Amino acid sequence: MTSLRGSAALVTGASGGLGRAMALSLRAAGCSLVVTGRRREVIEALAAEVGGRAVTADLSRPGDLGRLLDETGPLDIAVMNAAVPASGALEAWEPEQIGRALEVNLGSPIAMTRALLPGFLARGSGHFVFISSLSGKVASPGTPLYSATKFGLRGFAHGLRCDLHGTGVGCSVVNPGFVRDAGMFADTGATLPPGVGTVSPEQVAAAVLRAIRRNRAEVDVAPLTLRIGALIGGVAPGVSAAVQARLGGPTAGQVVDAQRHKR
Repeated sequence: MTSLRGSAALVTGASGGLGRAMALSLRAAGCSLVVTGRRREVIEALAAEVGGRAVTADLSRPGDLGRLLDETGPLDIAVMNAAVPASGALEAWEPEQIGRALEVNLGSPIAMTRALLPGFLARGSGHFVFISSLSGKVASPGTPLYSATKFGLRGFAHGLRCDLHGTGVGCSVVNPGFVRDAGMFADTGATLPPGVGTVSPEQVAAAVLRAIRRNRAEVDVAPLTLRIGALIGGVAPGVSAAVQARLGGPTAGQVVDAQRHKR
C-alpha cells in the first residue's frame, strides 16, 4: 500500500494525543477517517477537524466494540491505538481492574482484527497497525501488567503477519518509547533519568504511515540509546532487569502514582 489516498482508516484511542496525531497524519496522507474514544466531545472535535466521523466507545465493554464495528463501515486501515496505562505492582490491582486492562490493551484489538479480517482477505488488501511499546520488547519496574499486554499485542501482530503472508493484507507493530507532549507518559509529568530521550507524537504518527506504506513488520520509535537498550534487553533480560532496577526506580514511582486513578 504505497499510497494511502482514498483509503478509509479507523484510529482507536483517538481522544488521546497520540491518537490525534495519527488521525491528522492519516488525513494529510489522503485517508478518510473514523475516530473512536471514550470522550465524546474530544473525538467529535477531532472528527470535525479531519472531516471524518466520530464513534464514542469504551473498548472495555464488549457491546461497545460490536457497535463500533457496526458503525465504522468498510475499512482499509485499522490502527489499534487504544490502551490503558496498567502500571504498578500486581498485588495493588483488583481482579476487575486487571480484566479491564487485558480487555482494552489486548482483547479488543484481537477481537476487532478477527471481525475485520474476512473483509480484508476477501478484497486482498488492507493494513492492520498495532501500537505496542518498547515495553513490549523489554520490561521495566512497575510494568508487569502493562508489559504483559504489550508483549502479547506484539506477539499477536507478528503471528498474524505470518498468517497473512501472500494475501495482500499488511500487518505492522509500532513500538514507541517515551513520548513527550502527549500520551500516557507525558500525562504523568514524570522525570526521566539523565540521558534518556523522548520522541514526539508526530514522530510516532510518521512511523505509522511508514509502516503502512512499506508494510514494515515492526517500527521502533525512540532515540538510538533506548532502541539499543531494548535490543540488549531482549537478548539479556537478567542484565536489563538489574540495570533498570538501579536506574528506573524514581521514574517508575512517579509514573505509578500519576496513573493509579486510571485503573
